[in-house]
Amino acid sequence: MNNSVRSALLLLFSIMLTISLAGCSGKNAEGSSSGGQETADAKKQVTLDFLWFTDGIEGDVIKEVIADYQKENSHVKINLVEVAYKDLLTKLRTMISGGKPPALARMTDTGLFVNQALDLTPYVGDADSFISQFVDSIKPYYVVDNAIIASPMDLTANGMIYNKTLFQQAGVQVPASQEDIWTWDEFTAAVKQVMEKGGAKYGLVWDFTPHRWTTMLYQFGGSMLSEDGTKAAINSPEGVQALEYFIKLHEEGVMPKSVWLGSENPNNLFRSGQVAVHLAGNWMISNYKDIDNFEWGITYMPKQEIRSSVPGGKYVMGFKGTGVEEATAEFIQYLSSKEVNGKYNQESLFISPRKDSVKLDYAFGKEMFEVFANELANTTPLAANDWSKQEIVPKFSTDLKDHIIEAISGKTTAKEALDKTARLIDKVISEQEK
Repeated sequence: MNNSVRSALLLLFSIMLTISLAGCSGKNAEGSSSGGQETADAKKQVTLDFLWFTDGIEGDVIKEVIADYQKENSHVKINLVEVAYKDLLTKLRTMISGGKPPALARMTDTGLFVNQALDLTPYVGDADSFISQFVDSIKPYYVVDNAIIASPMDLTANGMIYNKTLFQQAGVQVPASQEDIWTWDEFTAAVKQVMEKGGAKYGLVWDFTPHRWTTMLYQFGGSMLSEDGTKAAINSPEGVQALEYFIKLHEEGVMPKSVWLGSENPNNLFRSGQVAVHLAGNWMISNYKDIDNFEWGITYMPKQEIRSSVPGGKYVMGFKGTGVEEATAEFIQYLSSKEVNGKYNQESLFISPRKDSVKLDYAFGKEMFEVFANELANTTPLAANDWSKQEIVPKFSTDLKDHIIEAISGKTTAKEALDKTARLIDKVISEQEK
């Protein structure tokens, strides 16, 4: 072999070796051979349809959250499908029955879609650790038969809004901390004093809904259903005592009969400045911002056997059969994280479901939200256990309201009213099991 041929072969070998080494180096740089992470560009592009309804300003906030997520995850497109709340369930059922469920949806009635929900348990790591991030009282809304069917997004709570001006005029101090909380008898005596010395026409107005009434039911140690959901419990001795006390407040003039027996709006009554306390939901913090004829604030609700509110709120639920379950679960975990969930609730003026986000820096009503959050932290899980049964509760809740009206008006006793409700609940449960 002459020198020129040998030189040519050496040159060719050198070029081939260089190409080979460059190829290996490229593989390691992308991580496909060395075990490193894929770049975002190399990940499979996915689109997540997100069914969404908006009550207030939270629609703008979620769009900011989505934009932030897509910047960090360029392979994911979040398609926000906005619908009116009244159309949500119909739209969702249509999509599911048509074989094209959305990747995820903002939900209130999680119990209606247990069988279609994506079980998040395999995706969240340790399930107990995931669940422990959120207030205990809401667990029945999103954990069913040990499956995590949704993730909490924001919460509502029932609580007490009071007229500071009237209380000051009467010289009555409301509880300054949860250690000073009144019993119901102490509360009643206090608002009677505000009526006598502070000029209040009424001591208390109470929203005309079964949801709000059950606040007292739980505080007296009762519940609508048994803990296992197999039978009625509303006519227990504790339940009867709760309704008897509610009737007593009306009979003694502490509460106006015009709300539960008429059509008077409790919001308007409180705004008039003639009512000491309004039992309502935390959303009234924003609603009452414009009151300027008196000072108002939030105080702790009374207790009887226990303290309790009634939790409500919104959840994010993924769905099975979409082909994008893993990406959906990753996005839901992002929404549930402390930083993101805190931003969402702080800017939307909602209560965070996270235990580590009780004190958010709200633009308005920071201390008020903290009291509502404390009510939720001291709420019995029986409340969510009842209200999560959305396949059952709507079938008797209107009748419950009617039976309470009958008892307030004196047409039946408290026990007769709740016995009638219990029979209806047992009938609904029996029909549900067929």
